[in-house]
Amino acid sequence: MGKPNLIERLRSELLVGDGAMTTYLYQQGVSIGDCTEELVLSDPKLVAGVHQAYYEAGARVIETHTYGANRERLTRYGLEGKVTRLNREAVRLARESVGDDAYILGSIGSICAGRVPAYDEEEYRDMYEEQATALLHAGVDGILLETFLDVKEMLLAVEVIRPLTKLPLLAQFSMLEVGRTRDAFSISTAFQLLAERGVDGVGLNCRLGPMELLRGLEKTVVPEQLVITAFPNASRLGITDGELAYKSNPAYFEQTAELLLEQGVSLLGGCCGTTPEHIRLLAQSLKGRKPVPRRNPQKPETAQPVAVEITERVKPTVVEKVRHKRTIVCEFDTPKDLDISAFLHGASRLHQAGVDAITMADNSLATARMSNLALGAILKEKMGIEPLVHVACRDRNLLGQQSHLMGLHALGIDQILVITGDPTRMGDLPGASSIYDVTSFELIRMVKQLNEGISFAGRQLKQKARFVVGAAFNPHVRQLDAAVRRLEKKVEAGADFIMTQPVYDAQGIIDVHEATKHIPIPIFIGIMPLTGYRNALFLHNEVPGIKISPEVLKRMEQQPDKAAGRREGVAVAKELLEVALSRFNGIYLITPFSYWQMSEELIRFIHQYDSQHIALRA
Repeated sequence: MGKPNLIERLRSELLVGDGAMTTYLYQQGVSIGDCTEELVLSDPKLVAGVHQAYYEAGARVIETHTYGANRERLTRYGLEGKVTRLNREAVRLARESVGDDAYILGSIGSICAGRVPAYDEEEYRDMYEEQATALLHAGVDGILLETFLDVKEMLLAVEVIRPLTKLPLLAQFSMLEVGRTRDAFSISTAFQLLAERGVDGVGLNCRLGPMELLRGLEKTVVPEQLVITAFPNASRLGITDGELAYKSNPAYFEQTAELLLEQGVSLLGGCCGTTPEHIRLLAQSLKGRKPVPRRNPQKPETAQPVAVEITERVKPTVVEKVRHKRTIVCEFDTPKDLDISAFLHGASRLHQAGVDAITMADNSLATARMSNLALGAILKEKMGIEPLVHVACRDRNLLGQQSHLMGLHALGIDQILVITGDPTRMGDLPGASSIYDVTSFELIRMVKQLNEGISFAGRQLKQKARFVVGAAFNPHVRQLDAAVRRLEKKVEAGADFIMTQPVYDAQGIIDVHEATKHIPIPIFIGIMPLTGYRNALFLHNEVPGIKISPEVLKRMEQQPDKAAGRREGVAVAKELLEVALSRFNGIYLITPFSYWQMSEELIRFIHQYDSQHIALRA
């Protein structure tokens, strides 16, 4: 006679699950960063030993070592062709390592796994089906979906897997913030949605220790028909003696287990940082005990409405302006030293000339410059100049990016340009790390999430941000249509306007206009005056995609000195502007080498051009 169905068993008896696999393998000497799922093939005895240790400690629900055994993750290690084999071997290994009285759950982790939740849903469906099919064919007793941050991805996985089997399907969320998923659902709502889609059990695991999982369950309504699971970390991850580690106290883990059981948990195990000793003490205290009936809170947590903005924008944004009239954005780099007097003087002159906003790069060319946030605040508050700051993916992790954006919001700096950023090895600190937690597409989406009043972690904010988000466009490619398709994706991500790289020939301006005239958001065409012959040679020969006509190169070569070279560069820029001004309402002037005088002259030229053409039309 076989074992009773796992769900039936959990309705009448407390069961102990196993503890961490990967962090415990690290303790056994496996290198951090290795694909530990592959060990079921290359070192099966090591994995089997962990399963056996947890079984001997008292665990009777054993997870297969397949949390990350999906095609997306295995591709990073060149193992994408072994998805089925790895999952099947992991089931066999778990089954043969423990007694017949143990239940084997096929572990399937979030593919998104903490990254920005932007993915191809159909591709994810295929990957979940591939992994689940392999686990089911290998003979698991049920499927455990674990460490999901977002309701959207969890529901997708359930919708794929539930039709494949009648075996138990358990679903566990991991919380960035107690009581809420990353995509801003309360855990109560998340559990209800899962119940409607036919899961058998719900729970929480990973990231947080027992007490914070307890707090999450205390404020959550769990649908009556579902069993409840909990697999907390040993603690939060921290640094001890210079090493990343979990504060591990098996006795504390056993003590707090009593509180989790009072919440109706019937399957209790451990996640990161837990060891067989944690599970041994847990099993001793739970032996022979019955589940406690679940008592839902009378006042479950509900989503709080986002407060109305406290302040309203007084001046129109560049997007609001450019839809109705000529709008000029001028880039003026912040200084490389601590003296800001020359920068402020140049910015003042550009403002007086009639620029609509001054845009400041975020350490352009990966060279350290003064913070554009700080100087943007000075321009706005002390000089009445509208700043438009670049935000590079390169320099900040997601924690720093959200903090930076929240600071911009507090300062009233709400016009930004999201860019990837040049790699640090190109700059003056080549030993610095390039972060790139997200792509420019993903960061645009996340900024727009702040505009919905939701933090990167899914927490509801008391205000909505009001960022106007620009995206960059590089037309200097072999296939312009491919670049335009990439641009269309930035529009889909939520970009409000586009700023192009500088264009140096009239036909190029016409080509950009024709290729992008279907784009539904404003485009600011980039114009940067040449400063001399050497500058022209550099751009023509060393900057990918930029071509300067032989005629212009000859004109620049004929200039007798640097001053004459700058004058000729301005003359060429004016000729390009005459082509651009009849096609684009938005002009993006890029000031070369802080020569604000060159941009000042071009700003005045644009206003003069517009005045003359208005007079002619009149």
